Amino acid sequence: MRSRHESFPPRAAFEKLAKSHTLVPVYRTVTADLETPVSAFLRIANDAPEAFLLESVEGGEHVGRYTFIGIDPYKKMVAHGRRMSVSEGRRRKTFDGDVFEELKKALSGHKPARLAGLPPFTAGAVGFFSYDVVRLIERLPELAADELGVPDACLMFFDQVLAFDHVKKEILLIATVDLTRGGSYAQAEKRLDKMEKRLASALPVMKRRKPITGKLKMVPRTSKKAFLKAVNKAKEYITAGDVFQCVLSQRFDCVPEVPAFEVYRALRIVNPSPYMYFMRFGMEDSEAHIVGSSPELLVRVHDRNVEYRPIAGTRKRSADEVEDRALEADLRADAKEVAEHIMLVDLGRNDVGRVSEFGSVRVKDLMFVERYSHVMHLVSAIEGKLKPELEAIDAFKACFPAGTLSGAPKIRAMEIIEELEPARRGVYGGSIFYADFSGNLDSCIAIRTLFMNGEQGHVQAGAGIVADSVPEMEFEECGNKARAVVRAMERARLS
Repeated sequence: MRSRHESFPPRAAFEKLAKSHTLVPVYRTVTADLETPVSAFLRIANDAPEAFLLESVEGGEHVGRYTFIGIDPYKKMVAHGRRMSVSEGRRRKTFDGDVFEELKKALSGHKPARLAGLPPFTAGAVGFFSYDVVRLIERLPELAADELGVPDACLMFFDQVLAFDHVKKEILLIATVDLTRGGSYAQAEKRLDKMEKRLASALPVMKRRKPITGKLKMVPRTSKKAFLKAVNKAKEYITAGDVFQCVLSQRFDCVPEVPAFEVYRALRIVNPSPYMYFMRFGMEDSEAHIVGSSPELLVRVHDRNVEYRPIAGTRKRSADEVEDRALEADLRADAKEVAEHIMLVDLGRNDVGRVSEFGSVRVKDLMFVERYSHVMHLVSAIEGKLKPELEAIDAFKACFPAGTLSGAPKIRAMEIIEELEPARRGVYGGSIFYADFSGNLDSCIAIRTLFMNGEQGHVQAGAGIVADSVPEMEFEECGNKARAVVRAMERARLS
């Protein structure tokens, strides 16, 4: 059946673009005033074995312009340390390599056509880097047990993307033609037909189940006694001058008993954030999911401009406007919060400076207050211009992992984390990430995140340890930071 929606560019214009480009997007626009990102995902990707959904609520209050949905990756790159596997169709090869260098190769060498009116992401790599991939960047001891078997990196390459435009109330269905792989306009049309048919289909029937009452059991990986001991040991290192700050975390294990996407639906309501993500991907013997709602950018590169935004310093919001302003004033006047924030700004300037042109690094905004649905944060914005000989992935490596999830100085803090945390962190403290073929990337810090491997769920949260930290309070802070994801799971269980 012929589509009611016209494809752009027209075939003749496509043929002209194909003479000077290797990647050319073909797209259709569909009215979406009765659609939501959740309903679109359920229609397009509910049965897809590997897919993603990326949303944004800016400042926790205003919906970002675009939501992205990707299905049917044509390539997948997985790394466990230097051991890598790359799958493309039915072919799979394993070899020793550096995932950052392999990612650079996969994204470079193309001449993408950039069409007016299309969103910032139309094709590229989407996935995650676990905290533990840092061993490819810095020399660290290997003391913590690898209990979860999470890959150090899992990157899926998509050339079929649905972009939800919240301003125009439209959906753009995008199929990118790779002319180096024999792609054609006709093939793009067929893929768009398939996506359009899926989008027009009835919503899948959700399995009816009884609400699960009772408190969700969260099992701490580390006993309270062991965590308090680790905090005191970290304070000894701080007193000795090894570090100024060290972030220690706890993992909580659970069995949510509800589908991961139901948890995502609840999380986007209870904790709307600038970075919200749902990701489904295959592991060795199971289906895995990442569900998260992170407030914190790690690094963004757009047109060779590098942006880094450390967040440090938090107060709860109040429903009363006068009290809310008083809480903001209290946050700004808290000498401990301000000192920690300035330290992390200095660390961020150094990280951005390593990959930026001389004289281009500046603190664009210092310690402004950004409000979210339940909390407010102290935030700063740092920017620089990427050196001409470097690529966006180099900027990502320079800033990874975030100082707010490791400490300062960063390398010594990570050595202490390796000594004091009993298990590898996995997704927590790593990054959810996307990069295109034009040298742009966007990434956030993986916090407020649930990792599910099969039926088993894992949530992790940390606290920044400084000289005057009270161990009991740092223990409580970990629980408080995990609460948003726990509340989402409990809400999903009752729905």
